[in-house]
Amino acid sequence: MRRRAVLALLVSAVAALVLSAGGAADFGFPLQANSVRLAVIGDMGTGEQPQIDVARQMVKARSVFPFEFVITLGDNIYTGSLPSDFDKAFAVPYKALLDAGVPFYATLGNHDKTNERFYKPFNMNGATYYAYKKGNVRFFALDSNYMDLKQTAWVETQLREAGNGGWKICYFHHPLYSSARFHGPDIDLRKVLEPLFVKYGVDVVLSGHEHVYERMRPQQGIYYFIEGASGSLRVGNLAPSTMTAKGFDTDRTFMMIEIAGNDLYFQTTSRAGVAVDSGVIHRTIRPAPGGAARPGSAPARSRPRAAGGMGVSF
Repeated sequence: MRRRAVLALLVSAVAALVLSAGGAADFGFPLQANSVRLAVIGDMGTGEQPQIDVARQMVKARSVFPFEFVITLGDNIYTGSLPSDFDKAFAVPYKALLDAGVPFYATLGNHDKTNERFYKPFNMNGATYYAYKKGNVRFFALDSNYMDLKQTAWVETQLREAGNGGWKICYFHHPLYSSARFHGPDIDLRKVLEPLFVKYGVDVVLSGHEHVYERMRPQQGIYYFIEGASGSLRVGNLAPSTMTAKGFDTDRTFMMIEIAGNDLYFQTTSRAGVAVDSGVIHRTIRPAPGGAARPGSAPARSRPRAAGGMGVSF
């Protein structure tokens, strides 16, 4: 019994050491019972070697940080819409994770086709936006390609009904804040979504689209991340601004997150297994601003693409 306890402590120490290499010297995932553990990837669906390298690194990381599911931030399939394209850009690179029973929860990017919402491994259930709950965390997967009035009303209803008893994490493709040169922030989308996020106490927002990694300083109490370099990469594309807390644009990356009680632990790791960013976010309940979220202050926003299915919650 004593030998097992010592072994468990050693394994825990090794996990902390491996996962913090290159990041904060004192960082380590707590691996608490009943915590919510996930990985995050975005703009990955090339089917090329860098994506495969990231996928292999995810498998290695999972041996010491057993994340339970993966969320995708869009541009899941660059290669086309044939079954062979889904195999090349998704089923083959992530075969080890899929075979281990790790579910993926996808959102769509500007390079994705709407029929991806019917691809069973993406767990979208035919909808382009949806919500689900894991432990004390409510996840909202949004369709930033077509943010019409119908989806905006759905987002507000979902955020309001979620209350303030747990974490609220929204994820979608186009970033509201960005210091990358190629696209930059989506100001129109920010005008639509940010008032709702602030009003209903969203804690964290994850996006892709920019082929870099970037963590922003909190904006109106919300933590914004970009993880758009899990397959594609634009080397040297970041132009760090006063909003940038950390950026990385020299290799492909993925994120790992553990939410334990009111603390969110995160680490971003390169395909070489080097931690390039890490930290802890403590959740505080922010009072809603007085009144409604500035109705009519922003127009409905859309891109020239057919609207997807209705939002669902499960």
